[in-house]
Formats: sequence, structure tokens, C-alpha cells
Amino acid sequence: MHIDDLRALAPLWLSKTEEVRQDKSHWSTNITGDIYGMGWISEMYGYAFGAAEVGLRHKINDDIMIYPGYIPRPGIEPLILHYGLPFKAGNWSFSKLEHHEDGIVYDCNRLFPPPPFPREVEMMESDPNVKRGLFLSIECINTLNEGLLLHHASVGCPKAQWSKYLSFLKSRRFSELTKPKYWKGQKVDSTITMQHVALSKANSEYPKIHTLFSTECSSYFDWQTVGLMHSFRLSGQPGNITRLLSCTDEDLKNYKGHDLAPTHYVPSMSRHPLTGDWYPAINKPAAVLHWLNHVQTDAEFIVILDADMIMRGPITPWEYGAKLGHPVSTPYEYLIGCDNILAKIHTRNPSACDKVGGVIIMHIDDLRRFAILWLHKSEEVRADKAHYATNITGDIYASGWISEMYGYSFAAAEINLRHIIRRDIMIYPGYVPLPGAKYKVFHYGLRFGVGNWSFDKADWRNADVVNTCWAKFPEPPDPDTIMQEGLDARERDLLSIECARALNKALYLHHKRRNCPRIGTIHSTSSNKIERIAHESSRNRNRGKFESMDVAREKTVERAAATIPPVHRSRRLARSSRIWIIAVWAVSIVVFLLVISMFFTDRRRSVSRSRVSRSLKAHV
Repeated sequence: MHIDDLRALAPLWLSKTEEVRQDKSHWSTNITGDIYGMGWISEMYGYAFGAAEVGLRHKINDDIMIYPGYIPRPGIEPLILHYGLPFKAGNWSFSKLEHHEDGIVYDCNRLFPPPPFPREVEMMESDPNVKRGLFLSIECINTLNEGLLLHHASVGCPKAQWSKYLSFLKSRRFSELTKPKYWKGQKVDSTITMQHVALSKANSEYPKIHTLFSTECSSYFDWQTVGLMHSFRLSGQPGNITRLLSCTDEDLKNYKGHDLAPTHYVPSMSRHPLTGDWYPAINKPAAVLHWLNHVQTDAEFIVILDADMIMRGPITPWEYGAKLGHPVSTPYEYLIGCDNILAKIHTRNPSACDKVGGVIIMHIDDLRRFAILWLHKSEEVRADKAHYATNITGDIYASGWISEMYGYSFAAAEINLRHIIRRDIMIYPGYVPLPGAKYKVFHYGLRFGVGNWSFDKADWRNADVVNTCWAKFPEPPDPDTIMQEGLDARERDLLSIECARALNKALYLHHKRRNCPRIGTIHSTSSNKIERIAHESSRNRNRGKFESMDVAREKTVERAAATIPPVHRSRRLARSSRIWIIAVWAVSIVVFLLVISMFFTDRRRSVSRSRVSRSLKAHV
């Protein structure tokens, strides 16, 4: 497979495998062909369906591989022996399943039971094709045994004792039987190329794209990752996506979300290694720089997103006009520092300062020049505490929290990158949309609401909705209930509902993939507890104290994660109480029956004695 085809196929191969594996209602043999009816070949269907999804058409050659035990076609010399099924030669047989737990690799000079020798095979069959099949079968096991011998010798095992079989494995006859085979099939026309989604240079005028987003090792970023990855898969975005995961070594030891997205791991700079400054936002430029320095990419354009985004469609350089020297981004009007003393202090080219951020589409060559300056300027602005004031930075908290955003704008100005600013790419839910704009991204960085319902991502900073089965956010209102107060207001509310529903849909599918149990008491109890923690976070939250919020995160997550065990404990207590009551009743009944039994036994004995005495008196 061509590397470009593989890059297009790989994520769909995985997602389709997961999808088929979840489809238990269609596991039966008459539908899948799986003789066990257990969904064991879901990965194979995942490959076939993933390839179909991206338009790969295979040239199928049935003369490259054979299962030992099968009869080869006349004149065909297979290149690969696939011993996935049992096979035999005469009274000898082999099945890999019989050696599932076999430590044969570690037992010096122990081999699989030797098959018949070639001269014995010659006498077994007269049909030349069947005989060739038997020769392939013994070649397969003999090659395995030769590999074991070489491995044992390489790890220092003593020389094996002589045997007729070992002598054969070292003979010229065995060497001739196992000499390299060369394919004699028809050559594939090299001018024929496979079709797939806008990734092959031979078939597409479009450049390659790679999407990046930055996160940290926390439950807060995990649910955002689940939302973004779900929307990415649905968006039709060309190319691959990578999560830049910034973690300390300690956080990484306990982190559970490794499988949430294709990931590049980055050392955390939340606590600056030189200054000790606590500023997690600097992880974004640091992670992009680390990725550039450690990953080889053939993508021509890089799309950079934030984790708290939902994609609604593809974001491509050709649609928005990005080119070398002219990245595309969305407006951040509150970056007033581009117009005042802040820009004059931190860039030699203040007139080139663009108030942009959020979504970035940049040529890879620009990004390679720009990334180190982005990090450096972010550090520089963050250190300039004398100019944190709201009237200089536009930061309503006057805490230097948007230093990374200024680092981006000042670094771009430094190398004279002039942005194409597009207002129709991204919208904050809760904002009134521009007429006719087809937004590709929701950025739910601010509180938004519809009627009495509202959502603020910061309220969910301390709730582990990803690792708690069926946990989700409060459902937004039904679109049909939206009052017709005005077209703009209705469009605004419909977009807000769409964003919230997309997050909950992503969480639902995530829990389903994790094989969470059916929704029941555990779900409702844990969800209510997590929602209560979110509301407590909303009431007590002080946005200006970001450090204390992050320090308190672990304790609150522990409270959220501890929602289910108390439910189990209460059930166990209730169950044990019932058992004790039943046991007491049972013992009481047994004691009662014993007393009654003893009473009647004494009565019978006394009656018997009286009869005996009367009898004696009568005889006397």
C-alpha cells in the first residue's frame, strides 16, 4: 500500500473495526461468515469497510499467500505461508492454538514436533498438486523450528544434541526446499493509482493537511477531546489529526485517556521549568514546537484548533485562500494590545500585528519559522506583568492569561505574516450568526444558554464525565420549543443547541464504545453526583484565580470518581441486612421446631412409662 493511502485508511480502519465489533446483532455466522459467531473477524471487516470508505480499490492476487494444508494452484509458488489454521501431513498435525500459552521460545533447544521427512511425503501421495501442498506444510513447520534453533543459539543456549531431524534442518536438501521464492505473477501497471479522499498527489490538485490540537492530562481536557474527535470524524476534514498531550511524568503514570485520540506526548510546561510560573496556556505553542522538532510530516498546511471546539465541516486552505506568507485565522477583536504600547514593546513590526486566534491554517514552512517565536513571545508577554492591565491587554481579569494569544500575534508580526481574517469559519455559541455564514467550528469557550438552560465549560473542570459510564451534560431544550421571537435569535439558539447536542452525542458514543453497562441506577446516581459537583464548581468559581482552580482539580475529580463505590456499598449493606434478617428467622424456626419436638418426645416417653407401670400392676 502507498503511504498516502495508508494515512487515509488507518484512522478509518480503527473506527470501522470498533463499529463492527459493537454491532453484536449482526455477529451471526450466516451474516459475517465467522464460524464462531463471536465478532472475532471484526478487524478484517474494519479493514474492508475502511478501504471502501476512502475509495481504495484492491488488485486481488490469490497466488501470493497460501494456508498450509491447502492445495496450491498448478504452477503457483506462494511467497507467504499463513499458518492460521490447523494442518497435517499423514498422522502428523499442527495447530498454533495448541501452543497459545507455550513458552517454547524460552525453553532451550525445545522444538515443535517434527513433521515427516520429504521422502516420507513422497510416498504419501501420488497426486502431484496434493503432494506439493504437503511439502508446503512441512516447509512451514520446519522453518519455524529452524527459527527456534537460531533463536536459542543467539540467547546462549547450549548446543543441541545431535538428532536425525536436526541434521536434516542443517542439510543441503532442506536449504534447497526453503530457498527464496520469487513472484512470477503479472506485474501491476505502475501508472494505475488508487483513489482516496484528496490525499494522492497523482489524483488531487489539493495540498495535504494535518490538524493539531493541544490538551493536558486531565479529565477536563478528556471530554473536550472526545467532543472534538467525534466531530472531526464527521466533518470530512482531509488528512490526519494529532492531539498534542502535555503531561508531567507523574500525571502520565495515572492518566487513563491514551486511546481518546492519535497522540504526540509533550513534556508539560504548565509550571515553567526556569521561572516556576504557573501558566498552562503556554503548553500550546510549546507543544506545536515539540511536534515540529520530533515528527516528520509531508503535510503542506497545518490546521491548529483548540480542544474546546466542535467541527461542523472541513477547514481547508483552498477554501479560505491560505498560502505561504498568508495564514488564515479568525478575529479576536479583544486583543487591543495590537493597537497600543504592548505591540510597540514586544514586536519590531507593530503595524503587522493581527488580532486573530482560535482557528489557524498555516503553511508548514511558515510554521517552522514561526513556532519558536510563538513560544518566545508568549514567555516575554507573560513576564511583562507591568502591562497586565485590562485597558492595555483587554484581558478582563488583568492576570496575563491571554499572553499566549499575544505571543501568537506578536510572533507573526515579527516575521511579517499577514493573516487572511475570516469571520465565517468560527462562532461562539450564544453569538448571533452573520447572515448566510456557514460556520465550520463551534468554539464553546464562553458561557452560552437558551432560555433557562445554560452551559459553561468551566463548570465541568472538575467532573470526570469520560470515565463515568453514561455521564453527560444537561440536555439543551428541544429546537421545536424555541420561541419565534426573531430570526437572528432563533438561529443563535439553534446553533447553541446543536453544539451542546454534539457534545452529548460524542459522550454517548464514547461510553458505548467502552461497553458501559445498560443505563440504570448507577448511571443516574453518578450523573446526578457529577452534575452537582459541576454546579458547586459554578457557584464557587473565581475566574481570576486560575492556579487555585487547577490545584483543586485533583481533589474534586476524586470526589466525582468516588460516586459509584458508595452506591455499591449501600447495596451491599442493604443486601447483608436482608440476609441477617432471613438467618435470624431461620434459626428461630429451627429452635421452635426443636423445642416442640422435645416436648412431644417427653410426652410420648411419659405415656409409655405410665402404660408399662399399669401393665406391671395388672400382672402382679
